Amino acid sequence: MPPSSAPVQFYKADGYRAEDSVAYLMKRIMLSILHQADKRLVAHDLTNAQWRPLMHIKRSGPATVAELARSGNSDAGAMTRLLDRLEKKGLCKRVRSTVDRRVVMVELTPEGETALLHVPEVLSDVMNAHLAGFSRAEWLALQSYLVRMAETGDALRDAN
Repeated sequence: MPPSSAPVQFYKADGYRAEDSVAYLMKRIMLSILHQADKRLVAHDLTNAQWRPLMHIKRSGPATVAELARSGNSDAGAMTRLLDRLEKKGLCKRVRSTVDRRVVMVELTPEGETALLHVPEVLSDVMNAHLAGFSRAEWLALQSYLVRMAETGDALRDAN
């Protein structure tokens, strides 16, 4: 936790209701966003789980299975199975590293690049739909609050 931030006592054990917690509400919102994104991405033959590693590769370049698993908060086995499906669709390919032959890198194919073209539009539409009724100032405030919570969470994780 940042040193200037003192612990607060917004929640009390007596009378605590999980459905009133910020975490519960954030998870509920996240599940709704994922559901809507999946519904809209089906038209582009992608799922929420599938576009994430592809986008990581597009942004950062070829990556190992372990790097993709870490970035997607999954384990290497699950990521391998996901990459098998993506490779079967022709959206990515595994290439042995020229530096270390033990290392296999995952790269986007031209088809993978094309598949990602619609993702930003779909995600923008989904996010905007969830923010209906917010003013720009409210949206910016919400964003800043969430960034603060994320940074505090990172600090708590790093302290342990």
